[in-house]
Amino acid sequence: MSDTEIQALVALIDDPDPDIYDHVRGRILSLGGPVVPVLEHAWEHDEMGDLCRNRIEDLLHSIHLDITFQQLRNWSRNGGDDLLEGALTVCRYRYTELNEGAVRKKLAALRQDIWLELNDNLTAFEKVRVFNHIFFQVHGFKGNKRNYHAPQNSYINEVLDTHKGNPLSLAILYQVLAEELDLPLRGVNLPNHFVLAYLDETGVAASELGHGDVLFYVNAYSQGDILGKSEIDEFLGKLDLPAQESFYQPCTNIDIVRRLLNNLLNSYEKLNDPDRAEDLKYLLTAL
Repeated sequence: MSDTEIQALVALIDDPDPDIYDHVRGRILSLGGPVVPVLEHAWEHDEMGDLCRNRIEDLLHSIHLDITFQQLRNWSRNGGDDLLEGALTVCRYRYTELNEGAVRKKLAALRQDIWLELNDNLTAFEKVRVFNHIFFQVHGFKGNKRNYHAPQNSYINEVLDTHKGNPLSLAILYQVLAEELDLPLRGVNLPNHFVLAYLDETGVAASELGHGDVLFYVNAYSQGDILGKSEIDEFLGKLDLPAQESFYQPCTNIDIVRRLLNNLLNSYEKLNDPDRAEDLKYLLTAL
């Protein structure tokens, strides 16, 4: 579609006839991302009335939502190997102008600080203690226990800014950094909680990482406390839940991002924000 045709469509956004607008809306949404700059330019015009501005805001939101949906679907269909990319895609739902470079720069600085203190002579426990010291004590990351259900706890760009998060977001950052440092830590999808498993890499190929024996668990929400299987058993016992293998073994990155979206859905429902909640239900279908 030519620029002239797009401009003609945008000019009809404030048509009072709902049937005409529904047709215009469908045509504009079908154009996707390329029409966004035109809509943003139109919104900035002072002569636009409230009806037109509201409709443009609705169109922009719907386009960004569909873009996020497609990005999540493509990420999932490609295997979801890059956990950071999945988490950043979730961030783009809320922060359409996300500065991804700034996020990666902060993670790189964290990784560098941890790497400087690690060496191959350390045991698995010692490596985790070094990681914990830099991540929690030096950089001050901690669980947001005062405002546990706040949506910002699930957006990793916010967590990197505030150094506060929930069990899942802190574990995502922990796993992303661990992967870059060649530490075999992977998320474990516990009910009502989320921890990391430190895997025994002996005899396990890199492509099979996630299928080895678990040496111990790490609770990122409680300053990296190291847990054994017995503590997982005790936790499940308090919930009166039978043991399942999935509660002890690493989950996939797609499982992690699906839980991230579910956490956001629950957060917006608690805030009585049905529009955002519906958005999250839609995004979940991408996985």
